[in-house]
Amino acid sequence: MSGLAALVLAGGQATRMGGGDKPLLELAGQSLLQRILARIGPETAFVAISANGDPARFAAFRRPVLPDGNFQGLGPLAGVLAGLDWAAAQGCTMLLTVPGDTPFLPAGLAAALAPGPSCAASAGRTHPLVALWPVRVRDALRAKLSLHGGRSVREFAASIGMRVVDFPVRTCDPFLNLNDAADLAAARDIALDLGKDPQ
Repeated sequence: MSGLAALVLAGGQATRMGGGDKPLLELAGQSLLQRILARIGPETAFVAISANGDPARFAAFRRPVLPDGNFQGLGPLAGVLAGLDWAAAQGCTMLLTVPGDTPFLPAGLAAALAPGPSCAASAGRTHPLVALWPVRVRDALRAKLSLHGGRSVREFAASIGMRVVDFPVRTCDPFLNLNDAADLAAARDIALDLGKDPQ
């Protein structure tokens, strides 16, 4: 897709997994991050990782690592804003965001979400961080984060008129996210069923 950048939101602390970076957990011989990059990579050459702390832990992926900057500690919207600013610097007009613990993303995700602003839904649930954001909303997001209590992803999404695009559930929910050890074990079973190529 022309004018597209993508951002993997890898900022969670994985406390229910025992700590560390969830995107670096292994699933069927690959890290979650490897699987995600393989899915979103074909749609754009511009892919970055949103994460605070030492960026060296992601060095093997050879992608820019974007900290939250002035809004660190204000949740995932701070990462989205950093991604929008980075996308603007690349000359892109749209930013695809995906959480770093969603290993079964469908192929062609950005194209299916276009035109933005839009986010994914599956199995009756909306996924506001699996989303296509116009880069032009970054000033509105910066203003939102500057206000006390301006951290709600759903609230900001509603304020920019974000559409919801429903995706079918086949072998598994394409936006299954892994929150704890039980989720990871279930995902490993799913990955075995799917073989090397995730849904």
